[in-house]
Amino acid sequence: MNFEFKNENNQRAVLLLHGMTGSPFEMKQYGKNLHKAGFDVYCSCLPGHGKDIKNIKKTKWQDWFNFAEEEYKTMKKNYSEVYLGGICMGAVLALAIAEKHKDVSGIIAISTTLFLDGWTIPWYSFLFPMGLHTILRFYYSFPEQDPYGIKNEIVRRKISALLKENTVALNYIPMTCVYELLEMSKQVRKSIKNINHPILIMHSNRDDLTSLKSADFVYKNVSSAVKDYIILKNSYHLIVMDNDKDLAVQKSVEFLNSISSFNNSELK
Repeated sequence: MNFEFKNENNQRAVLLLHGMTGSPFEMKQYGKNLHKAGFDVYCSCLPGHGKDIKNIKKTKWQDWFNFAEEEYKTMKKNYSEVYLGGICMGAVLALAIAEKHKDVSGIIAISTTLFLDGWTIPWYSFLFPMGLHTILRFYYSFPEQDPYGIKNEIVRRKISALLKENTVALNYIPMTCVYELLEMSKQVRKSIKNINHPILIMHSNRDDLTSLKSADFVYKNVSSAVKDYIILKNSYHLIVMDNDKDLAVQKSVEFLNSISSFNNSELK
């Protein structure tokens, strides 16, 4: 599942972080396109993720953070510029790492999930804390359901088939995983004003998992002097696989090049 795309003697790299119960699969095409634009790209499966739902039930958000932080620190030894790019939970992770590491070169936060309030979240979600903060969370899981974060019907059918095979992502979302995501999101919200890195925020106004409230919160509360906020209108949650995927790549490359210390001639 893990992937890396490298160019010889490159000094710019992007660490991509996938979403909750997902895998590097969801970021692979996006990563390939960043690589074509001149960046080395790395993405690894986060702890507990993959095919076995039992593993993810044992992991805490600190496990995800520690793993991703070590990946970042290793990359920083080999590159002058290391950027963080994440989707869903991965975007929250990127913010958490940047808050601790001031030498992060920039952040791309896609479909940042600080609040679970998208249009597919059921009306009775206000009752969730009753289960999340009790032993019930260790025994209950939510099945992945249509539209699977995808507006494009062709892609959605492919994702549905892959989920049934349990090959690229879990087809259930354990309540323990939701609990850990919300706990991490709570910590990020508390410390977000410490984040002053250049940041690109991309979010769909039709995100089925998390509304624009999350992206608005990030944009309004980071202390970044350079911050761009792009609202996409033809995708759901998994922007990098949906109708706006090419636009997401275009805006990402433009952002990265605009803040990079290296120009094209130096890269060559």
